[in-house]
Amino acid sequence: MADANAVEIALSQIEFARGYTLGLLAEIPEDRWFEIIPGMPTHVAWQVGHLAMAEYGLCLFRQRGRQPIDTELMTSKFRKQFSRGSQPNPDEDSNPSVAEIREVFERVHEQCKLELPTFSLDSYDEEIDMPYAVYNNKLGALLFCSKHEMLHAGQIGLIRRTLGLDPVR
Repeated sequence: MADANAVEIALSQIEFARGYTLGLLAEIPEDRWFEIIPGMPTHVAWQVGHLAMAEYGLCLFRQRGRQPIDTELMTSKFRKQFSRGSQPNPDEDSNPSVAEIREVFERVHEQCKLELPTFSLDSYDEEIDMPYAVYNNKLGALLFCSKHEMLHAGQIGLIRRTLGLDPVR
């Protein structure tokens, strides 16, 4: 059975990863979010949109299924545009604005902070399909969320460097 300590560790890791990501994003000019540097397959906007979609999937959808509030968190189009296997498009007109991406990123995270503490400890033992980390249950999805965000934070850090910005650390 998942214990309160394991859940608290997972939630703390999610918060740490988000803080780290926000630190990386802080000095990236928004007019460069859709820029794909030659040799790089992605841009900042796709990374942030993907993180919003993934956090929703791992921390909300996998934990409690679809809920009516989900349509307020992000549109189906947004979810599909940034899902696993999607391709970053550098054309700003084909993407949500940076402001919208940031809003969804923040809105999903705030909803996770509201809902995750309300789930019963027993629910975290329910099995799920991939992706997960460590455990094939809902707790595993929470643990994977922070690891997934840190993986993409590394990509954002690399993009920062290729844009000529100083490293954060």
